[in-house]
Amino acid sequence: MAFEGLSEKLNNVFKRLKSRGKLTEADVKEAMREVRMALLEADVSYKVVKDFVSKVSERAVGEDVLTSLTPGQQVIKIVNDELIALMGESNAKINFPSKPPCIIMMCGLQGSGKTTHAAKLTKFFKEQGKRPLLAACDVYRPAAIEQLQVVGNKAGVRVFEMGQINPVTIAKEAVKHAKDHGNDVVILDTAGRLHIDEELMDELKTIKAETSPNEIMLVVDAMTGQDAVNVAKAFDDALGIDGVLMSKLDSDTRGGAALSVLAVTGKPIKFVGTGEKLDDFEQFHPERMASRILGMGDMLTLIERAQSTFDEENSRKLNERLKENSFDLTDLLEQMKQIQKMGPIKQIIGMLPGVGDKIKDADIDDSQLKRIEAMILSMTPAERAKPSIIDPKRKRRIAAGSGNTVADVNRLLRQFEEMQKMMKQLGVFGRNSKGKKNKLRMPMGMMGAGIPPKFK
Repeated sequence: MAFEGLSEKLNNVFKRLKSRGKLTEADVKEAMREVRMALLEADVSYKVVKDFVSKVSERAVGEDVLTSLTPGQQVIKIVNDELIALMGESNAKINFPSKPPCIIMMCGLQGSGKTTHAAKLTKFFKEQGKRPLLAACDVYRPAAIEQLQVVGNKAGVRVFEMGQINPVTIAKEAVKHAKDHGNDVVILDTAGRLHIDEELMDELKTIKAETSPNEIMLVVDAMTGQDAVNVAKAFDDALGIDGVLMSKLDSDTRGGAALSVLAVTGKPIKFVGTGEKLDDFEQFHPERMASRILGMGDMLTLIERAQSTFDEENSRKLNERLKENSFDLTDLLEQMKQIQKMGPIKQIIGMLPGVGDKIKDADIDDSQLKRIEAMILSMTPAERAKPSIIDPKRKRRIAAGSGNTVADVNRLLRQFEEMQKMMKQLGVFGRNSKGKKNKLRMPMGMMGAGIPPKFK
């Protein structure tokens, strides 16, 4: 995950600061030296690092910090504030016009994920109640139009294409089509190149002149490090971009580009891609990203993912079953499927405050959930509803049918039984001391706590 190395190094610095009752200027200076090294190793621009450390140091050696009861915490707060300022004081939004459609021109180099993220962006707008239209303006790359149609269909949005004709004509006709058919957002997927050249820029300038886009969105690959920042600056100088969409922020990239883009180009990151699926996409919130980097978690993003993933009707039915003490393995299977939709388990757990640094070395393998799913699906409806009837003969059948061992089946059944006992102890089932049914206020997805993390 991006920023993992940076987050680990910063947390080690802050642990040492918090362990000291009082801080001296020498302590702060030593800590800032380590922060500087951590940022440089994360591929943050040297000039950005120099300015950042200078601002933090100036605030951290102030009398209010050094004489406070918790100077270590104060320094962490200052670093958090400056990280937010570095990435943008608030989350930047799309410049929607008063009269639709809003025209968004996507640009970037080949391999940055521009076409896929154009579809992700349309899906994002569709879920907000808008009627987006994708326009295939890349007529040079082989199968680019077909790729856009495939991802467009997955996103459930219309793709406007006119074959391999002049892309300027396609862009103009797409805007006209949107006005005629009530599309309030038009996303132009323009051509990219392996490198920045005059021909590419001339074409983009012409499309810009003919369509007057409300937003020019540059897609950059986070894995390219400082090259991503250089690309952003070159496109901004030649074209005048309005914002950046950073792809592959889920990779093992060091993440320095995300901390440098705004400082170097003056243009904010507006969206980030966090995976290969169309749902692996989110708005960029500087304060949340700073929180993740400092190991404080990101509960707001986690809650938003849960709200967009979990089905309200299923949640209501689950709550009823919990009240009736009838939660079974079929319900557990449904919960597992819902949790998997939210993203990789390690990524989800890492958003919980104070957990990130504790799981960095944990062996959390999402494929283990598939093995549990296979075991549950190998059971009969009666076995899922009443696991106590599963005798040794049934266990052997379930193990053989799911490609697991009898020991794996025993482990699943034992942990499911323990989870039910835990819920009873917490008062999820049954009645209270006054004889009334316990009120259940358990959010959907809590049952995931009982899923075995590892089968060996």
